[in-house]
Amino acid sequence: MGFTCGIVGLPNVGKSTIFNALTSAGAKASNFPFCTIDPNVGMVPVRDERLYRLAQIVKPDKVAPTSVEFLDIAGLVKGASKGEGLGNQFLGHIRNVDAIAHIVRCFEDSDVIHVAGSVDPKRDIDIINTELILADLEGVEKRFDKTARLAKTGDKNAIAALDACKIFKETLENGKPIRSLEINDDMKELLKELNLMTSKPVLYVANVDENWLQTESPYAATVREIAKKEGARVVVMCGKVEAEIAELEEGERAEFLKGLGLKESGLDRLAREGYELLGLITFFTAGKKEVRAWTITKGTNAVVSAAVIHSDIEKGFIRAEVISYADYINSGSEISAKEKGLMRLQGKDYIVQDGDVIYFRFAV
Repeated sequence: MGFTCGIVGLPNVGKSTIFNALTSAGAKASNFPFCTIDPNVGMVPVRDERLYRLAQIVKPDKVAPTSVEFLDIAGLVKGASKGEGLGNQFLGHIRNVDAIAHIVRCFEDSDVIHVAGSVDPKRDIDIINTELILADLEGVEKRFDKTARLAKTGDKNAIAALDACKIFKETLENGKPIRSLEINDDMKELLKELNLMTSKPVLYVANVDENWLQTESPYAATVREIAKKEGARVVVMCGKVEAEIAELEEGERAEFLKGLGLKESGLDRLAREGYELLGLITFFTAGKKEVRAWTITKGTNAVVSAAVIHSDIEKGFIRAEVISYADYINSGSEISAKEKGLMRLQGKDYIVQDGDVIYFRFAV
C-alpha cells in the first residue's frame, strides 16, 4: 500500500463528496454537521501511467497498482479538542494516518450551510489547526509532567526525553504545529510514542467551484499563501466535478478531463503530491503473471525493498536485477534491455530508484 491519508475539515466543506469521488465508496454526504461519525475508509488504486505502459509491453495476466487508504473523518468544529461536536472521538482517528488532507471550502453555495456562516478559508484553516494544536498540547502536558517527575528520580530515559518534551510543549503553546520543528534524534523516539497530530505532513485541498478550475480563485490563492508559509502542499479540485469523473468509464475519463482543460483528476494530483510530501517512490516488478507497482520510502536499499514483496525474498536475497523504467520502455522488452547491457546486477546495499523495474533473485 502507498500511504494512509486522513481527510479533515470543518463540516460542509465537501469532505464526504470528495471522499466519495476518490473512492466511489458511497459515504453519506448530507447538508448538516456531523453526518460522518465513524470514519469511512476507502482503498484507492493509484494511477501511474508507467505501470500501464509496462503492462502494454509485458501483457501480463494481471496489473496491480499500489494504493492509498483514505479515511473520511467527521467535520471538526471550534472546541473539538474539548469535546465539542464529539470532537475527541474524531481527533483520535487522525493519529493513525501518515498524512492529512485538509479540505478547505473555497466555493459559495447558498444551498450548502457553512457552519461558521460564511466562506473564509483562513478562518477555517485556523480553527482546524488550533484544535489539533490544543489536542496535542493536552497530551504533551501530561507526558511532560510524568517525564519531569521521573527525571527527578534520576531515570536516564526520562532525563533524555525531558528536553524534547519541553520543546514540544513550548512549540504548541506558541500556536505552532510540531511539523514546524527540526526533529533531531532525541525527539524522534518521543514523537513516535506521542504520535502527535500536528507532526503529520499536510496537504491542503482547496475545494473550488467548477468555474475556478482553469484560473485560481481568490479563496484558493489564500489557501496557497498559507500553505507556502507552512511548507505544505496544495491541490485545487472541485468535489462535484470529481464526483462526475468517478461515474465515468475508463475510456471516457480522458475526454471529460480534456473538455475541462485538465490533464488529470484530483485523485491523481492528490496521490502524486502525497507521495512527494512523504518522500515515497515506486518500483515495479514485471512478469507474465503480474505487473505490479510497489511503494517504498526514498533511500530504501534493495534488500529492504525485497521485504515489501515478501519476507522470504529478504531472507534469501541473492541479488537484484534492475532495469530503469526509461531503459525498459525504450528497449521495448526485458530481453532487448538485457541484450543492450541495460540490466544491472545489484547487491543488498543498492539504493532503489523511482521507476526501477526489478527482478529479485533469492534462495528458497
